Amino acid sequence: MTSATALPPIDRLSSLLERFQVRAHLFHSGPLCGTTHFAAKPGRGFLHVLRRGEMVVTHSARAGVPRKVVVKEPTLLFYPRPLSHDFHNAPVEGSDFVCATLDFDGGEAHPLARALPPLVRLPLHAVEGLEQSLGLLFAETTRVLCGHRLLADRLFEVVLIQLLRWLLDHPHESGLPPGLLTGLGDPQLARVLVAMHERPGEPWSLEQMASEAGLSRSAFAQRFKAVVDATPADYLANWRLTIAQAELRNGASVKTIADALGYANASALSRLFTQKVGVSPREWLAARE
Repeated sequence: MTSATALPPIDRLSSLLERFQVRAHLFHSGPLCGTTHFAAKPGRGFLHVLRRGEMVVTHSARAGVPRKVVVKEPTLLFYPRPLSHDFHNAPVEGSDFVCATLDFDGGEAHPLARALPPLVRLPLHAVEGLEQSLGLLFAETTRVLCGHRLLADRLFEVVLIQLLRWLLDHPHESGLPPGLLTGLGDPQLARVLVAMHERPGEPWSLEQMASEAGLSRSAFAQRFKAVVDATPADYLANWRLTIAQAELRNGASVKTIADALGYANASALSRLFTQKVGVSPREWLAARE
């Protein structure tokens, strides 16, 4: 078996973000005074960057995050799922912000939106390389030049990728729940997950997955369940289902999707879809139109 230390590095994010995109849209730059409310909307997250100043963030009692968060240093605040929150800033001091909404393909079904905690709070100094990206971002938001809004949106997406890299490299410090990101944070399991993400239509067997990870079948199955909180077969089925839902929204037929995902026919995919979702692909799609 190949040792984990000898494994060459792999790109753990590109195949995921190419298939399920996240688009950032700048909507605020500058100080915020008093109380500012950010409403939850389906499929929408937020990424806030506090450049200077202090503030208090509050959430509702049943939001699954602390009711009150005190921020006293330059910080990233990342809300990957719809969650209303309020910023309270000292009117005299003020706080300097840039803020973007994040639109996740598929909304809350987006793999990252499902895998992340409801709030990620991270001091800016913790993320290597972030200072350069934020320097460019703040430069674009403090002056009006041709295309500055589009460039600011793309720079926000760069910041998001840098944040996700940090989370993958520091799964314990970031408090990630078991799932996709903790799996991608494991050097050997990451190889299997990336392979499944890139080639979901292959007839993946447990033996093939274990070989990809450089582990025995029993060691691989045990480790995968402990780290990802799903069996390898269940993860693959759910990944294919997530792809199927995205392709249905894009207008693809069940037969075309079944062929691409390695199912014997459209009926086999429809049975899995109905078993997992509770309705047929046709009924699921009609409910979203």
